[in-house]
Order: sequence, then C-alpha cells, then structure tokens
Amino acid sequence: MTALQEIQTVAELVHEARTGSQFAFERLYERYVARVTAIARQWLKNDAAAQELVQEVFLQAYLKLDQLDTPEAFGGWIAMIARRMALNSLGRQKQAISTEPEILEATCVQIAPPDEAAIADEAKQQLRAGMSRLGKLDRKTLEAFYFEGQSLVEMAETFDAPVGTIKRRLHVARKRLAQQLEPTMSA
Repeated sequence: MTALQEIQTVAELVHEARTGSQFAFERLYERYVARVTAIARQWLKNDAAAQELVQEVFLQAYLKLDQLDTPEAFGGWIAMIARRMALNSLGRQKQAISTEPEILEATCVQIAPPDEAAIADEAKQQLRAGMSRLGKLDRKTLEAFYFEGQSLVEMAETFDAPVGTIKRRLHVARKRLAQQLEPTMSA
C-alpha cells in the first residue's frame, strides 16, 4: 500500500469501490465503522446486536453503492442506512409489556395538542423557506452538517477546504439563516 492510496478522498474510494476494488471498500469500512457502530449501539443498547447490525449495514452499503448519487456524502448516507436498519431491527423485536396500571401509565405516550403540532409545522415551513433563500454554499454547508450528519472532517473532504474554513462557513451560514428567519419570527 502506497502513501498515495492512504490519502484518497471518500469520493475517490467510492468510485473505486464501485468498480469492484475490495481495497477501496475496506478503506471506507475502516473510516466509518466506528460511526456506524456508535449509531447501532445507541439504538439497540446491545453490543452483540449492534455488531451484527454493523455487518448488515456495510453489506447493504456495498450492494447499493451504485444508488449513492453524491459519492462525497458516503458518511451521511451510511449513517442514514444504519439508523434506518436499527429502527427496523427494533420494530421486529417483540417486547413483553407489563399490564400493571402503574407501568402502563408510565409508558403511555402523550400526544401533543393540535395547536402545538400546527406551530411545529409552521416552524418547519419557515425553516424550509429560509433555507431556500440562502446562497448555494450556505445551504449546502447547513444541509451537510444538519441533514446528512457529516462531521467537520467529512465536510472538509466534501468541500475540499480546511476544517477551520468549514467551521467559519457553518457559523456564517447559521447567522444568515437566522437573518432570513427573523422577519417571519417577528410577524
């Protein structure tokens, strides 16, 4: 393995893995296994089940690698697969539920009043509108961090910029979004 192979970007590794490079997919695995494992443990609360899920997640990622539209977004994409598969795994597990009144009362879900739901929906609409009014770089920066779950390091690779620059872009993009939302919040 050469030093050049060691510093490949995520996008380059994805492209090589798509052509059948086992080495490239192994590098992707090494880069993201800790993140996927953390997600699996967070959701499943069981190390053995989490380790099994990690293997399933990477298998799915390998099989569906051609469906990834933006190779630079591999980190967010595989994290999303991990969350979805963890939720599916939880849904398949049947858990015994106690019928004692105290236990039932403690496990009841309280549904938010309709006015709170309407306020939350309106806030989401305002956020979407504010995001659409941002410049492309600000919007892409916020989307990568908040919606795709990319770390600052992953974003630095995606945007081909130093981490310090990414931090500044994120800070500026947040301020600009807040400015976009101010007129709608005061109305």
